Amino acid sequence: MPATRIHLVRHGEVHNPDGVLYGRLPNFGLSQLGHQMAELSADHIRSSGSKVSRLLASPLQRTLESAKPIAERFNVPVEVEDEIIEPDNIFEGHSVSLKTIVRNPRFLLRLHNPFRPSWGEPFLEIQRRMVGAMERAWAETASGEVVMVSHQLPIWMVHRYSQGQRLSHDPRQRRCDLSSITSFEFSDGSLREVSYQDPAKPLRMKATDRGAV
Repeated sequence: MPATRIHLVRHGEVHNPDGVLYGRLPNFGLSQLGHQMAELSADHIRSSGSKVSRLLASPLQRTLESAKPIAERFNVPVEVEDEIIEPDNIFEGHSVSLKTIVRNPRFLLRLHNPFRPSWGEPFLEIQRRMVGAMERAWAETASGEVVMVSHQLPIWMVHRYSQGQRLSHDPRQRRCDLSSITSFEFSDGSLREVSYQDPAKPLRMKATDRGAV
């Protein structure tokens, strides 16, 4: 039998004092609050009775650190999965504002198509690599549940795909909070979302969620 469920977990708050869009840049790890959020997420998965047998994470520091408490609670290794990484983006390393865009003509030239989007990895490519990684994990895991620690936009692309919605969207409307858990199952070849959990909600009033694509 394949896996029974796949949980997509977003990383916790990132230490980002300059408020830049960090994207795939190295050395952006969790803040102290982010580590607490990751602990809450891991506790929630364990207390829900999930039988986690496999754990995969994006290769970026913040996702590897968020995966660690899950690995400890279920005694499973963290496997790096490149296909669930944050999308690339021309704004990496910059604080995104109107002033930043006006001062850099190359940014203006890349803002012509928000539906693709023209400033970074296309939504369709993000969705395809994410769902492909989930299909492989589902098929290659003999039993139990799979946790995949990823990022806001990739998880949101899977959500919209599973709901049959257009991938283009207003980023302000994303439902994928820090350390949240969006769970899916494959049924008759189709991907179905089964739940959304927000275990770090009590800490979110203290958190800063800037820097995501």
